[in-house]
Amino acid sequence: MTAVSVRRSVRFPARGFTLIEVLVVVVILAILAAVVVPKVMEHPGEARVARAKADIQAIVTSLNTYKLDNFTYPATEQGLEALVSKPSGAPEAPNWRKGGYLDGVPKDPWGRNYLYLHPGAHGDMDVYTLGADGKPGGDGEAGDIGNWKS
Repeated sequence: MTAVSVRRSVRFPARGFTLIEVLVVVVILAILAAVVVPKVMEHPGEARVARAKADIQAIVTSLNTYKLDNFTYPATEQGLEALVSKPSGAPEAPNWRKGGYLDGVPKDPWGRNYLYLHPGAHGDMDVYTLGADGKPGGDGEAGDIGNWKS
């Protein structure tokens, strides 16, 4: 018996995208971008207001956790920094959590510090920003945004 080696060469054609297919995809993406981007860019003020509300809610949650641990909110003088590093002065924070309650105190979307009052004018504590104009009052993007507003 002789061994005959049969060599099979199965050739699979190289398959890729043609230039036309790539161009069709690029055109579709360009059309989608032309429709979506203006819609998003039309409302930057609304996006800033939404971010401020989310930041304020995160700060309020951290303040409530601080109060659960230490039995009171930080004083106005101790400020929101009490959520990042252990505060000095009264009221003391006997059970201050190692590592803090926030990684850092965020700035509002207009680059200013969030404001904090304890006791607040609207409740136990107020966390707020004065909006785009940096002045009390106003409407829309220039209006005050605080934890007392939904």
